[in-house]
Amino acid sequence: MTVFDPETLALASRVVEENRTAGRRVATAESCTGGLVAAAITAIPGASDVFDRGFVTYSDSAKRELLGVSDEILSTLGAVSEATAWAMARGALERSEADVAVSISGIAGPGGGSAKKPVGTVVFARAARLPDSKGTADDGPTLADVHELGDLGRDEIRRQAVLIALRLLLP
Repeated sequence: MTVFDPETLALASRVVEENRTAGRRVATAESCTGGLVAAAITAIPGASDVFDRGFVTYSDSAKRELLGVSDEILSTLGAVSEATAWAMARGALERSEADVAVSISGIAGPGGGSAKKPVGTVVFARAARLPDSKGTADDGPTLADVHELGDLGRDEIRRQAVLIALRLLLP
């Protein structure tokens, strides 16, 4: 039985191989994907060489408690925002031994969307330590981006989100 489609497995394999070659460890902070990015990576033999840990923070309280996302960000901008994704990625980096972390927060549907944030809105962020860092997460870049995937159905939105997150983990 295979859980993931060939495209996802091929990309996850690249993440493992290319990060192994680069000597990097990775972490994930996931909301709407519910751990699927971590599962895709760990489906690859040898993933332990690069995968440090994954945070599944589906609820706002989990985002606050496990990743340090502030109440202010969540109450003002919401869970599906660039600021939240940014804080999730930074929190995952700070709370792990990874060199790079990716975060995902979105609306997979079928409900939960609005005119401003329709179903299929997914926000990603990537945080990285500088190569010569002393271990702090405050020294590297963090990038956040909103993707409007459209109302493709819950499973396809989550699959597309996994693919985008895996690409963000490539060196």
